[in-house]
Amino acid sequence: MVTTGGNREAAEGPDLTEGMEKVKTLKQFPPYGSINGNPSGDTCPTCRGTGRIPRGHEDQLVAVIPCNDVRLRPRHTKLYVCLSMAACLLLCCLILFFFFPRSITLTPVSVLSVMVYFTPDTVEMEVTNLINITNENFVPVEIVEFSMQGLVSRVVVGKTKISNMTAIQSRSQKSYTIQIDLPITDTGLITYCKSSSIKIHTLFLELQMTMNISYLSHTEQLSLDTYEYIDCGTNSTIPHPVSR
Repeated sequence: MVTTGGNREAAEGPDLTEGMEKVKTLKQFPPYGSINGNPSGDTCPTCRGTGRIPRGHEDQLVAVIPCNDVRLRPRHTKLYVCLSMAACLLLCCLILFFFFPRSITLTPVSVLSVMVYFTPDTVEMEVTNLINITNENFVPVEIVEFSMQGLVSRVVVGKTKISNMTAIQSRSQKSYTIQIDLPITDTGLITYCKSSSIKIHTLFLELQMTMNISYLSHTEQLSLDTYEYIDCGTNSTIPHPVSR
């Protein structure tokens, strides 16, 4: 009987020891959902109330953070939000400032020369003008095409077109020399230009300029009408300003 009792105590000894360790573990680790040791709550689904994670289940951890944890209330949140909004607003303003379309100005400067050639039936003139093109944008402007026609007494007497002009860099001005041929076939004007009794043979010339430009992925057309006085009776190589 003693032997049997001893065997029974020996058999129950490991189970009793294991149960006591489990109770100690449960006291050390509060139940799942409890932050103050209050036993009311659910058992931790990961460790099954033992406070230990079974091997092979390390990737299935469940973290429980109390509602009053300071990590749930980061500091300076409003400051960070305001700084982010200010940075975005500043970036938008800079983009609008540098990429907002500005004016491109076409300005006639002067008549550089007027070359006159007399033929039996016509008066051929080559008029060379100096023009300035100003780009106020912060991006280069490409000149797609430039055309100009000359009118004398409201009659078109000559046209010219240029399509290989170089681009204008940002915030810069560039000068171009434009030559237009003006053949006069009107009998009255031919007599007037060839008359030797008149010292100055002045013609009132109207120039209509049109320029197609491309920048910031869109195309624009600029137009300008200018007026100038030329002498159709003799060659003139002295530059003189243009009347606008």
